This record gives sequence, C-alpha cells and structure tokens, in this order.
Amino acid sequence: MNTMDNLEKQLICPICLEMFTKPVVILPCQHNLCRKCANDVFQASNPYLPTRGGSLTSGGRFRCPSCRHEVVLDRHGVYGLQRNLLVENIIDMFKQESSSSSKPAPERKEETPMCDVHEEEKINIYCVTHGVPTCSMCKVFGAHKDCEVAAITSVYQSKKAELSDGIAMMVGNNDRMQGIVSQLEEACRAIEENGRRQKTLVCERFDQLYSILEEKKTEMSQKVTVEQEEKLNYIRGLTRKYGDHLEESCKMVELGIQTMEEPEMALFLQNTKPLLKKLAEASNTAHLDKVERGYENMDHYTVDFKKEGLALRSLDFLQDDEDEDEEDEDGEASAEEGDGAPVVSAAAPASVKPAAPQPSPSSPSAASS
Repeated sequence: MNTMDNLEKQLICPICLEMFTKPVVILPCQHNLCRKCANDVFQASNPYLPTRGGSLTSGGRFRCPSCRHEVVLDRHGVYGLQRNLLVENIIDMFKQESSSSSKPAPERKEETPMCDVHEEEKINIYCVTHGVPTCSMCKVFGAHKDCEVAAITSVYQSKKAELSDGIAMMVGNNDRMQGIVSQLEEACRAIEENGRRQKTLVCERFDQLYSILEEKKTEMSQKVTVEQEEKLNYIRGLTRKYGDHLEESCKMVELGIQTMEEPEMALFLQNTKPLLKKLAEASNTAHLDKVERGYENMDHYTVDFKKEGLALRSLDFLQDDEDEDEEDEDGEASAEEGDGAPVVSAAAPASVKPAAPQPSPSSPSAASS
C-alpha cells in the first residue's frame, strides 16, 4: 500500500487536504485545485464581488496556495478556469484500483492462475532469470530448475511500487506537458495579435506616404496652373487689343470707300487729308505687343520619377543589424509615431527639370516689328 499512498499524495488538494473532488481545475501556474476549494479561496480574496449566482460583471484575482502565483479571473470567475480531465481520470482509476484491492481474499484466490505445464499447481513463485511467474514444480523438475527464483509476493510488491512510481512520474510529466501546451497556445495568440498590430502600423506608414504624394501632386499641379492662367490672361488681353485695332481699321476702310464715292472734288480734297492721316495711324501696329515664339510651350514643367519609383519598389522592413540612426532619415513626423512602428526607407526627393527662362506674362518680350 506504500506505492498507492505515494500516488494518493499526488492527488491531494492543498486546500481541503483531501483527494481532489471533481471537477478539478488547473491554474495558469499548472497547479490543481478542487473547483469548490478554488471558489472558496476566490470568494475569500474578493469579498465584495458578487457570487456566481449574482450578476458578476468583472473578474477578480487570488493567489495559488501552492506557489503564491497571482491568478487573474475573468467575469466567469473560477468557472472560467480549464478543467484538468487528466487528473480526474487518474482519480477514477485510483478509486477503482483501491476498491479492487479491498475485495475479499477468497475472490482473489479464485482468480489465481494455474501453471500451464503442471495444471494442478498454482503459480506461486517468480523466475527472476526469465522474468516470468511459474509454479514450484517447474522450479524443482521443470524448465526453471536451474533458474533464480523469488517469492511472488515480494516481486509483486516491488513491481507494483515500480508501476506506481512510473504512473506518478507520468502524472508529473503530463502536468508539465499540459503547461507547455498552454504556453504554446498563448504564443499562438501572441503571434496573431502582434501580426495584426504590425500590419496596422505598416498600413499607417503607407497612408503617410500616400498623403505626402497627394500633397506634392497638388503643389506641383498648382505651379503649372498658376503659369497657365497668367499666360492665358495675357493672350486673351492681347487678343482683345488686336480685335479692337482690327475693328477700328475696318471703320477706316468703310470711311475711305465712302470718301471715294464723293463726286464733288473740293469736298473730296477737304476730307482726304485727315482721312489719310487716320489710315496711316491705323496701319501702324508698333504699339501692339508681339508674342514671342514658343510662348505657349509648357514643357519646362517636366518630371522624372525613375529614381523615386525604384526607391518605392525597394521599400522593405529594416533588418536587425541596420543602424538605428537610419530611422531618423524619415523626418520628425516618423519619429513621433513611437517605438515598435515598422520603419521603411524614404524615397529620394522628386527630380524636376528646372524651368527654362520664360518671358514675364505681363511683358512677354514685347518686340516691336
């Protein structure tokens, strides 16, 4: 019974000091408690929280009586702890073994096997040499007469103790394995959470790049729009001046034709002199600006984003061996994001070809011709 006692010690609750009562719960520190005992400890540590029969809306905490590890519970209390089905099964097996060992002796005698060679002899000794139970006749006259034998009761007790120790060792190993499984499951949850967080940070960094590109596109487009409007306004104004001059010239032509039809020579000569002066003035366009060749060209607003495209395609996560100072190259805005944000290499400044010298829209080289 010493071996059974050793196994029974492994199944004692540290609270009630009795064998675990199902259901048995396992704590995060891998120690076991009866659920009832765990609930008693929880209620004693959290006297102001409602019981499970009430409306428990927040969890509490208590310390493991074996290692003093703090156990944090959710709103389900001790009913949210995982059951240790392995320990519960071992308790059932232990109780079955205990009940079978307490059966009356006559029943055990009826189950004593007989020797296969000497059918009337009971197996009552153990052959140490071959490691099998046998009968006394086999030792005296049979196949085991030259073998070392021992009393079957002593071998039974030693083997039973060995088996009990093996079971106890397996219980400890299974507890450790269950702890490893819990750690691995926690690692999976941590990996999933960390992956979601890092993907969110990466998306935020790319959104920043999108914002910078949109701002730069608006700024550069505005530069083109400003010069476009200045040139259009100047050309439209010049068009109106030439139109007014043309209208005035047409009136002079009509007046000249009417004068040509005058039959009276004296009156004709009186009107001709001022008319010729007006025609000469109307024919002079020196006061009107002339548009320089190529004034309508806007090709000086040319960009080349090949380097920037290569830089964007080479974006990647920083390696562990890279200098941390490279993170500062992203600017103060990137530094304000805080630790843990993924850092990507910044693209080179946009290459814009310098604008060719252009005449001022207000006075585009007004050449007199």
